Amino acid sequence: MTRPHDVECALALGVDEIGLVFAGQRRNIDLDTARKLAEMVHDRAQLTGLFMNHSAAAVTDVLAQVKLDRLQFHGNERADFCAAFGRPWIKAVAVGTDAELGRCMRQWADCGQQRLLALLLDAHAGDQAGGSGEAFDWSMIPPQRPLPIYLAGGLSAANVAAAIRQVRPETVDVSTGIETSPGHKCPDKMQAFVNEVNHVFESGQP
Repeated sequence: MTRPHDVECALALGVDEIGLVFAGQRRNIDLDTARKLAEMVHDRAQLTGLFMNHSAAAVTDVLAQVKLDRLQFHGNERADFCAAFGRPWIKAVAVGTDAELGRCMRQWADCGQQRLLALLLDAHAGDQAGGSGEAFDWSMIPPQRPLPIYLAGGLSAANVAAAIRQVRPETVDVSTGIETSPGHKCPDKMQAFVNEVNHVFESGQP
């Protein structure tokens, strides 16, 4: 999220988590904007900050100014680095082959860090922060998982219900699929996306 109106719309729809991007260029926001959006979110949803190969000092500086509940790491960060900031955290994984994904999930599950909430599975290349709007083959995700997963990559109102039924993720993560342009969310697309998610659960599935 980059704009107050978009945040308010998402909160009114009852989303569980809102993300602020501190990496890359497409949706990156400055600290002044981040503080204002964080004040809106406070106690209404979980607020997650997205980082990628930041230094410990840079992450600490953001945390000193923005009240983040969770951290999401999209780079080459080690588990001990991710866990060093006293917040629950999510590790993004660029999905390659099913064998690579299974091995990667086991490695993160064995890292021994209790504050690791989940792995976020996305289609981005390893040197990108995600948010490309590209999907991947969900059949590569093993049915038995050592950790909860967040499903990202190419989700929209057109496919999120099918994604939930097939993958059964802990959370679905959307950005491009509810935008008119990078960082600018569309209220109608947000409403349609949330409607589809709610419909899956109201119908008793998954």
